[in-house]
Amino acid sequence: MSVSSRDALRTALLYGLLAVFWLLVTDHLLNSYFDDSAQLVRWQQVNGYVFALFSAVLIFFARARLFDFLGMNPGLKRQLQDRERLRQAAVVFDCTREGVLVSDSRGVIVHVNRALVEITGYPAEEVLGRRPNMFKSGRHGPAFYQAMFKTIDERGEWHGEIWNRRKSGEIYPQWQTVRAITDDKGQVSHYVAVFSDISAIKNSQTELARLVHHDPLTDLPNRLLFTDRTEQALASAQRHQTGCALLMIDLDHFKIINDSLGHNVGDLLLKAVAERLLRVFGKGFTVARLGGDEFAVLVDSCEHASQAAGLAQQVLEVMKGPFDVDRHQLFISASVGISVFPGDALNAEQLLRNADSALFKAKSSGREGYALYTEELTAHAQYRVEVASDLRRALEQHELRVYYQPVHNLKTSRLIGVEALVRWEHPLRGLLSPGEFIPIAERTGLIAEIDAWVLEQACWQMVQWQAAGVELSFVAVNISSRLFARPELFSLVSTVLADTGLDPALLELEVTESAVMDNSQVALEQMHRLRVLGLRLAIDDFGTGFSSLLRLKRLPVQKLKIDQGFVAGLPGDNDDVAIVRAVIALGQSMGLEVHAEGIEQVEQAQFLLDLDCNLGQGYWFGRPMPAKDLDWQRAPAIRP
Repeated sequence: MSVSSRDALRTALLYGLLAVFWLLVTDHLLNSYFDDSAQLVRWQQVNGYVFALFSAVLIFFARARLFDFLGMNPGLKRQLQDRERLRQAAVVFDCTREGVLVSDSRGVIVHVNRALVEITGYPAEEVLGRRPNMFKSGRHGPAFYQAMFKTIDERGEWHGEIWNRRKSGEIYPQWQTVRAITDDKGQVSHYVAVFSDISAIKNSQTELARLVHHDPLTDLPNRLLFTDRTEQALASAQRHQTGCALLMIDLDHFKIINDSLGHNVGDLLLKAVAERLLRVFGKGFTVARLGGDEFAVLVDSCEHASQAAGLAQQVLEVMKGPFDVDRHQLFISASVGISVFPGDALNAEQLLRNADSALFKAKSSGREGYALYTEELTAHAQYRVEVASDLRRALEQHELRVYYQPVHNLKTSRLIGVEALVRWEHPLRGLLSPGEFIPIAERTGLIAEIDAWVLEQACWQMVQWQAAGVELSFVAVNISSRLFARPELFSLVSTVLADTGLDPALLELEVTESAVMDNSQVALEQMHRLRVLGLRLAIDDFGTGFSSLLRLKRLPVQKLKIDQGFVAGLPGDNDDVAIVRAVIALGQSMGLEVHAEGIEQVEQAQFLLDLDCNLGQGYWFGRPMPAKDLDWQRAPAIRP
């Protein structure tokens, strides 16, 4: 008996019981009140009408409660719920973004949803009545489908990646789940396949894999892929008893382009360089971007270093042409380091490291050239690494020392100021000059920390001299370009002056000409901020850079320092004489003090004095020395 039949039977029984009870009770009451048979018949008729009306109203208002009492409502609810679930399932079936296919036990398709039509491109009428093998791509063999059906038979479900074909003929990947639906007897009645198009995911995975191995800007292989290809090339060269070479390329002064024209122009220039390198190197070469402005070229079947040198020269030549970038015509040079297998290295890591050492040599030799790797470079590179490591420890262990070189007034020969110079008292190598560790400090980024330490020490020492009654006009401290470019320089200097209590007028900061001219606007702003503190500013190594007189006159400086390279040739070298004379005249016309460095002979001091140079320093006056060794009374006679 069905649920609806049972519910109907319950309702009938209830109504019957209610009617019998009503009739019995009312008949008893009417017989008790009426003796007249005619009246009794009339009221029994009225009772029948009342009962009919009452039962109808009762059934109308109490239907839901009666059903609850009798247990009939859950059945109706289940029916309603089942119908609601079917409606919801139909909506989900048709609206889901996953394709759904339903087939009978024979594999004939009986139902598909809208997503399947959109994914496959087949209209529903072309799919219904056919079998799912109509979607086969041909990429899977019979063994694949046999394993899939075996899994469905054993487990009732299969899921995995499968390649199918659209109506257009396009083969695409999809993630598919197939489930077997059984009836009450446990027999398979239908198969349901749910799948999603994972083409976009596959494309993203492919693109991600490419990004892992390629530079996103130039689309060249990155360091990871380049290293892998280098290892493969070395293995092949070893098997075939051949050689290969690695060229490491670094663009000269690329930072200036980034700082002056912006990183967008810099990126466009890097792309242009990559394209030019690809035109130079064809098959048999791997061109990569290792990072920043550093490129590398792997040369297969390179037997001799001279062959690699010829290729390096081609790189230098091709870089000489102008680059038209974003309405700018740019010129840039490159430096190349060369390492050759098997002569210079036996593995990829060593080949890269040695090429980098050779590149460092090329850049140290004046840039715009190439250098071949030598054993000495490894030793030098190892030395740099050791020094860099020791230098970090030296700052912590207080191994640095400040030496002071006297500065004399050329007209009176009196000592009127000092320049603070850093030295390193190495526990094993002894006292090291700045030339041995300052370049390494600049490369490792420690130079700013060293500058800050020297500044603080020099200011404290000047305060002590002032307290002892020593009459000095200034203490000069060199500021590296790295620290000068930082905005925190102002706060550093102001903090040191406040902590030490030094009169700002006694502090002179020296900045190299290149640091000022590389980014003149930033330098101008930085200098004006420092001048607010009341200290003095000097341009060091003047004449070695590319100064613009227009920019120079805008700078709030009080002193020009003539580089010792020009002083060394005085008074016999006509070129040095002309340059020094011009610098002194320029300084005088602009109201600036002129300070000559590197005076080692009395003739040089005499010549500079004749030209009205204001100040001088050098070995002839005194070498850099500890503060306690300074002779305040020393005033060597310049004139006989």
